[in-house]
Amino acid sequence: MFIQTEATPNPATLKFLPGRVVMPEGTLDLRSAEDAARSPLAERLFGVEGVGAVFFGYDFITVTKVGGEWQHLKPAILGAIMEHFMSGAPLLRDAVMPDDDSAAEFFDADDAETVETIKELLETRVRPAVAGDGGDITFRGYRDGVVYLAMKGSCQGCPSSTATLRHGIQNLLHHFLPDVREVQAV
Repeated sequence: MFIQTEATPNPATLKFLPGRVVMPEGTLDLRSAEDAARSPLAERLFGVEGVGAVFFGYDFITVTKVGGEWQHLKPAILGAIMEHFMSGAPLLRDAVMPDDDSAAEFFDADDAETVETIKELLETRVRPAVAGDGGDITFRGYRDGVVYLAMKGSCQGCPSSTATLRHGIQNLLHHFLPDVREVQAV
């Protein structure tokens, strides 16, 4: 098994590409060793000293470090990923579901059409690009011209995420929806 790695805009996060589907549907953002109980692979990864977060996307895994150097962490992480996939163990424990991205949405019913356009633009133009960098951005709400987005994976805590929100996503949404004044992370 050959696992590729890619740098992300977040220097604390690396993207690992195992050459197979990781999460067939949705994403899963695990921010602590306690969260890792949801996944045998995440437990292995959190067992590597210095791992602070794990994110599963369709065909990638991003790992965020809280300590140590990548040159020392990377071999242990690669080994944990390889061992997991070679063992045939499931990615998720029984009855564990991916993150539910619609659970905390808020917007006024009068803005439903605007929200649908925002979601479509995020799905078709933003999320594929962000997934390429090992992260994900999901809609959380819309109120008074402000779009609220949740940042996951390599996007969370990334030094360039503010620029991505302000100059990339905000400008894109404003271009198609002039009523959008601002984009904020939640």
